[in-house]
Amino acid sequence: MRHFHPAVLVLAAGLGTGGIAHAQTDPLPSWNEGAAKAAIVSFVKETTDAASPRFVPPAERIATFDHDGTLWVSHPMYSQVMYCLERVPALVKAKPELAKAEPFKSVMQFLSGDRAAIAKLHEKDLIKVAAATLTGMPVETFQAEVKKWLAEARDPRWKRPYTELTYLPMLEVLRYLRASGYKTFIVTGGGQDFVRVYSDAIYGIPPEQVVGSAGGTKYGYGKDGKPFLTKEPRLLLNDNDAGKPEGIHLMIGRRPYAAFGNSTGDRQMLEYTKAGAGARLSMLVLHDDGKREYAYGPAQGLPDTKVGTFPQALHDEAKKQGWIVISMKDDWKKVFAFDP
Repeated sequence: MRHFHPAVLVLAAGLGTGGIAHAQTDPLPSWNEGAAKAAIVSFVKETTDAASPRFVPPAERIATFDHDGTLWVSHPMYSQVMYCLERVPALVKAKPELAKAEPFKSVMQFLSGDRAAIAKLHEKDLIKVAAATLTGMPVETFQAEVKKWLAEARDPRWKRPYTELTYLPMLEVLRYLRASGYKTFIVTGGGQDFVRVYSDAIYGIPPEQVVGSAGGTKYGYGKDGKPFLTKEPRLLLNDNDAGKPEGIHLMIGRRPYAAFGNSTGDRQMLEYTKAGAGARLSMLVLHDDGKREYAYGPAQGLPDTKVGTFPQALHDEAKKQGWIVISMKDDWKKVFAFDP
């Protein structure tokens, strides 16, 4: 993702049932026939056929996926940012003096219905909120708080849990690749610890296969003498832009054969993937369906945005480099599992 500093983010829907009955004939039933679907199927066939000159040994089959805007909804605000904002009331309750201090005062006004209050906040303010709500606690406490929030929070548009706002076509791609011997990884600019809480239950991706912006931890002992880790407000890995291939090398150790993103923050990951030898697949999701999801770019004349920006320059580069642009409007029969 792009525009908000990764430090803002550091800090079940399941795989859907659609298509299981048709898996033998169509591994991607929620996709319309077209160049994007054909590229995925062709890539899988040529890299898994032992007789193919572009065959990829099973141990080398790595596919990476950005998270926000690629696997689930990221508008009008990243889910982790919403988590941070909605944790502020508990913080103010514990420390009442924060109610009159910025940026917490503006956040409380926003949560009380003053939608314009959030516009007062700058990047440094969001970083301050993130540091206060994502750090200074044991890792287990953080995990429990995220699980509780996910169970209770509802997206303002669909009134559904965020975990139900995963893209069915992308879940099918995850399933198809794994059935073909690929190991799937989430590589996100968002917080690594945050995504690891739910990645296995929602995507079938275990926490050790999540690479994200990561903060530091400190080892210590409780009053009972048992050791634990405390989350600290220091950035270890900025997993955005060039940080994505750097994080892939650090955490995975292999160049991906397939990579999926949706914004400028994913450009280097797709570039790095496509630069490898043999068959490589780099794909970008273009959010051009304002009716079923959202429409933003500003590529192809779509509205501009600070959340998941997809500029025309990225669209042009994709065409030049042979990356495939996925049109949400044209390539997907369904966006969500709950769509009619």
